[in-house]
Amino acid sequence: MRTEPLQIQNFIDGQFVEPIGGKYLDNIEPATGKAYSQVADSDSRDVDLAVAAAEKAFPDWLKKPAAERSKILLRIADLIERDLEKLARAESIDTGKPLSLARTLDIPRAASNFRFFATAILHTESEAHITDGVAFNYTLRQPRGIAGLISPWNLPLYLLSWKIAPAIACGNTAVAKPSELTPMTAYLLCEICREAGLPNGVLNVVHGTGPKVGAAITAHPKIGTISFTGGTVTGKKVAEACAPLFKKVSLELGGKNPNIIFADADLNAAIAGSVRSSFANQGQICLCGSRVFVERSAYKDFVDRFIERTAQLCLGDPLDEKTEQGAIVNEAQLDKIKFYVDLAQKEGGKIALGGKTPEPVNDRCRDGYFFPPTVITDLPVSCRTNREEIFGPVVTITPFDNEEEVIGYANDTDYGLASSVWTQNLNRAHRVAEQIHTGTVWVNCWLVRDLRVPFGGMKASGVGREGGTEALHFFTEAKNICIAK
Repeated sequence: MRTEPLQIQNFIDGQFVEPIGGKYLDNIEPATGKAYSQVADSDSRDVDLAVAAAEKAFPDWLKKPAAERSKILLRIADLIERDLEKLARAESIDTGKPLSLARTLDIPRAASNFRFFATAILHTESEAHITDGVAFNYTLRQPRGIAGLISPWNLPLYLLSWKIAPAIACGNTAVAKPSELTPMTAYLLCEICREAGLPNGVLNVVHGTGPKVGAAITAHPKIGTISFTGGTVTGKKVAEACAPLFKKVSLELGGKNPNIIFADADLNAAIAGSVRSSFANQGQICLCGSRVFVERSAYKDFVDRFIERTAQLCLGDPLDEKTEQGAIVNEAQLDKIKFYVDLAQKEGGKIALGGKTPEPVNDRCRDGYFFPPTVITDLPVSCRTNREEIFGPVVTITPFDNEEEVIGYANDTDYGLASSVWTQNLNRAHRVAEQIHTGTVWVNCWLVRDLRVPFGGMKASGVGREGGTEALHFFTEAKNICIAK
């Protein structure tokens, strides 16, 4: 029996409250195509309430010693781990991703985010300089105030916690907007924060659409810091709204990531890693390697074995423990995926696997939004299918002849978020990784994350860096204090 609420309300000043306008949106389960709850359809008035609560809470939260803030965040991490099954089920229902993926990746990483930043604030350091014997300079870092945090639908709890944890750990208060498509884990996180003893107003969550809630957050004069993860088109709008107000902005946007396999790679590892990087979460991860480039001498062997392994992926009900491929998040995203598969064929591509809507996986999911893992070959590198973000279980595979050529292929896109290189030649790994224009380059692996390192994209994949010290610096203002001797 489900215990989720029928209506997901806003969380403001430590309380769940109705949206001022009294309106709600249907919350659709992607696997069934049917509404299973409703989520608040808020507007700027609700954002104003949240900002007022955050503003009221800031002075006391700012003064709270780092050790006390740390204890609360560690308690939140503990409660996330305690409620792992409940949160994983809610995320699977909300997003359509396999329950096993939510259980092993999304929810544990959300707990890790809180735990990491809870301890990081206990080990910060400041710079100090003796200036030519005439003065002593030191750097003081202070929380910036109210942070606006906007997260996407594909990794709803993982990425929301990736923003909330460093923001409040540093002493800021926050107004957060989860995606209206996947609001349930944010609701459950608010319950956890209240149980953990997070003071009222430190975290406020306003549900609703981007045009009504997201725009109000980015334009609010009392919110000086914006962290946004989402599509590049929306990211441009966020940047345009924030620039005249001189807000501090971090944008983690889309990706069209290259996955490069050299002939000397361990093909068993490369195939296993590439299948995962192509189709994890139905390809709905901004870091997925959707453009695969294979050295020509290994091309046929790789393609044959890659298709064979991909064909074995189990497409099914996300709540089934055996399912490896779940549902697409909504009908609009499903239509977008179908559009690009049709476009690929018009551009000369060959559908080597998938490409068509599957039969219903069971009666419960008869009206759900499903699409099979799809492999496309024979496409020119510069075609739209190879340049535009699809955000679905669609991958293209292209042969190459040498390093210079594949580096050109990899960089032939407006995006620059992440890439993978598979080779057993250490010199080549360093040489190629240095020349690929992406914020992260994985060598012989994919999605290995260390929370201490900077994370972010180049070009149209965004600006700013998150993770580790970068996140702590982003959510604080550096002040230099110079004392004459």
